[in-house]
Amino acid sequence: MAADRRIVIENCAIATVDANDTEYASGHVVLAGHRIESLGAGRAPEGLENVVRRIDASGHLVTPGLINTHHHFYQWITRGLATDHNLFDWLVALYPVWARIDEPMVRAAAQGSLAMMARGGVTTAMDHHYVFPHGSGDLSGAIIGAARDMGVRFTLARGSMDRGEKDGGLPPDFAVETLDGALAATEETVRKHHDSSFDAMTQVAVAPCSPFSVSTELLRDGAQLARRLGVRLHTHGSETVEEEKFCHESFGMGPTDYFESTGWLGEDVWMAHCVHMNDSDIAAFARSRTGVAHCPSSNARLAAGIARVPDMLAAGVPVGLGVDGTASNESGELHTELRNALLINRLGAHKERALNARQALRLGTYGGAQVLGRASETGSLEPGKLADLVLWKLDTLAHASIADPVTALVFGAAAPVTASFVNGRQIVEDGRLLTADEDAIARATRDEAQRLARIAAQG
Repeated sequence: MAADRRIVIENCAIATVDANDTEYASGHVVLAGHRIESLGAGRAPEGLENVVRRIDASGHLVTPGLINTHHHFYQWITRGLATDHNLFDWLVALYPVWARIDEPMVRAAAQGSLAMMARGGVTTAMDHHYVFPHGSGDLSGAIIGAARDMGVRFTLARGSMDRGEKDGGLPPDFAVETLDGALAATEETVRKHHDSSFDAMTQVAVAPCSPFSVSTELLRDGAQLARRLGVRLHTHGSETVEEEKFCHESFGMGPTDYFESTGWLGEDVWMAHCVHMNDSDIAAFARSRTGVAHCPSSNARLAAGIARVPDMLAAGVPVGLGVDGTASNESGELHTELRNALLINRLGAHKERALNARQALRLGTYGGAQVLGRASETGSLEPGKLADLVLWKLDTLAHASIADPVTALVFGAAAPVTASFVNGRQIVEDGRLLTADEDAIARATRDEAQRLARIAAQG
């Protein structure tokens, strides 16, 4: 939309998630082009020019769009498998299947993953893709193209693995890359697709998979590559007790110390899970401003444990939320992670004081923007920021008797999304995507899941 064209949203509750947690019981938001122009209490100012649309948002809560900080899109076509396994057994069961993915499968899986998130309020998504079987096609291009077509702001964490079965790793050897090949392909992806501008729709991060699936050289050289190219770094860290044991046996130190020794702590780094962190680890993350993608549903599904999110936040660690791959979180929605983050963390040491509704919403919005390095652009509703926001319908049976709208959103059932805007463009209306055919995507993902199952069964 042209910069001088305005959309006015009125009569809504607003949770800005700004530094002061400013909220309005009944207020307005004015979008001008792809930016938020103004917002505040009551009706919008009279006399606004070039208003192309007015939305009466009575009965709604407006929030920043949700921001997903960790995912594996390709797993959409392997949902519902190995449902009673811990992480390592789950990986052993599924790597032989994942090693057979190809470009059409990855495209369909990306469409399914993105569609599910977008229709549930996600405006910024990310994908950590690290499986590149030989001859499988342009997987990065397929993922980026799916996000572009969906209209979602997107970060591709271009992953890699160089430890296959012959080197003691879990993936088949034909599904991993060489050290030099992984670095070269990652650099090519960054140079081809990364946009560093304020309103970028596509960004790329350097993302070797995990300490037990990549060599020390790939971690160290990957960090150097990312900083030479000026992009962020992402990996899995401290997810399980088995990973901690592996690091001590292989490197003589725990995961956090190992990451620090390879250049993997810093304000340009974020790691997924971080479940098994001691006080020293949390202090190191806080000191270096290393971010965390908290994935409560996946951590529970794989019996990994409860991350110490309240302690991380108290120490000043940036924390966002992640869906994680849909082979370990079959719902594929980020909205449910607001509720699950709050509830699961209350099972930990801090009990009922672990998180409240507004802290959970902050994790899913501004916290995610911090982790992705985009807090100056999105994650809160403030004049000058990008027009990424969601209208949640809270006046139906599911929520109408809950007086506080933020409590209704976080504690209540999944709220319907009446409208979702990305860069000022509406991509969801009344819970349905405007940018894609959901039924066609469902058919494509079913067909590709069945094709992958047949290929994997043939060995």
